[in-house]
Amino acid sequence: MLLNRPAVMTIARLFPLSLLYYLEILNHYTMFHEILFFCLGLVLVMGGANYLTDGASAIARRFKVSDLVIGLTIVAFGSSTPDLVISLTSTIQDKAQIAVGDILGANIFDILLVIGICAMVRPILVSGQTLHKEFPMVILSSAVLFILGCDTLVDNARVDIMNRSDGLVLICFLIIYGYVTYMIARMQDTPPTAGNSPVPQKPIRIWLCCIMIAGGLAALVVGGNWIVSGASGIARKCGMSEAMVGLTVVAIGSSIPDLFTSLVAALKGHSGIAVGNVVGSCVLNVFMIIGICATVKPLDLGTINAIDFGVLLAGSILLWIFGWVWGKRTINRREGAILAAGYAAYIAYLIIKAIR
Repeated sequence: MLLNRPAVMTIARLFPLSLLYYLEILNHYTMFHEILFFCLGLVLVMGGANYLTDGASAIARRFKVSDLVIGLTIVAFGSSTPDLVISLTSTIQDKAQIAVGDILGANIFDILLVIGICAMVRPILVSGQTLHKEFPMVILSSAVLFILGCDTLVDNARVDIMNRSDGLVLICFLIIYGYVTYMIARMQDTPPTAGNSPVPQKPIRIWLCCIMIAGGLAALVVGGNWIVSGASGIARKCGMSEAMVGLTVVAIGSSIPDLFTSLVAALKGHSGIAVGNVVGSCVLNVFMIIGICATVKPLDLGTINAIDFGVLLAGSILLWIFGWVWGKRTINRREGAILAAGYAAYIAYLIIKAIR
C-alpha cells in the first residue's frame, strides 16, 4: 500500500525524534555513552601524543639538537604522555584511584601479559645491560612504589595516601634515572660514519610543527577528560569501584599500544626493543607520572592495597629471575606462559574482590 504525501511528511518529521528517543533508552540502560566517550578519548590521546612528539622532534632537529637528546627526552616523554594525561586529569578531578590504578594496572599488564605473550610467540633474548641495569631499575621502582603506597602496612597508618613528599621522592628518583640513562646512552653513542649515517629527513616547516604541537596538546586535554569521564561512568553504572576500573579498563586501554609494539618487535626478532619498550614505560610511569600527580595533589588510594602493589613487585622480581637464573638470559615460552597466567590470576582476584 502506497502512503500519501502527508503521511510521508509526518513519518519524516517523527523519525529523528524516535531515533533520539531510542538512543536515549539505549544510553539509559547500557553504557553506550560512557564507552563511546572512553574509546574516543583513547583515540584522541594516542593521536595527540603522536602529533605532539613529531612536532617537537621536528623543531628540535631544526635547532640542531642531537638524536640522543631527542630520544631521551621528547620520544621518552611522548611514549608516556597518554598515561600522564589520564592520571593527571584524574588527579585534578579528585579521582585518585583511577590515576594510580591506571599506572599500577598498566605496569602489571606490561610486565606480566605483554612480555608473557611476546615470550610465548618467540623466546626473548635478554642482553647483559637489561639484566644488570634495566630489570633492577624496574624492581627498584616497584619497591619504592610499594613502600610509599602501603602506609597501612609500613607505617601502621589508617589509610593509604601518597602525599606531596612521596611525590618529590619519586621525582628525585626520576632525576637520578634520567642522569644514569643519559650517561649510559652517551657512552654507547657512536658518531655516524659513511656506512651507518642516518638518512636525512625532509625538514617540516615551523608553522606546521606549531600546528602539530597545538593540535596534539588540544587532543590530549580533550581526550584525557573524555577517558576519565567515561571510566567514571562505567564504574558508576557497573557498580564497580574507580580503583577496579583504573586497574583494568583504563590500564588495559592505555597499554594496548605497548602490547602491539612489543609483539611486532618480538615477531621481527628485535627482542631488545620488545623488552626495552616495556622497561622504559614502567620506570617512567612510576617515577614521572605518579611523582607528578602526587606532587600536584595528595593521592588517596582507597581500595588499592598492598596486594596490588605486591603483584607488581613480585612480577618485576620474577621477570629478572626468569631472564637470569632459570632462562640463561632467555625468557622462554614456558616462562612467558607463567607470566601470562599470573596476570590472569590477578584479574580473577580483582573480579572476586569486586563481587564480594
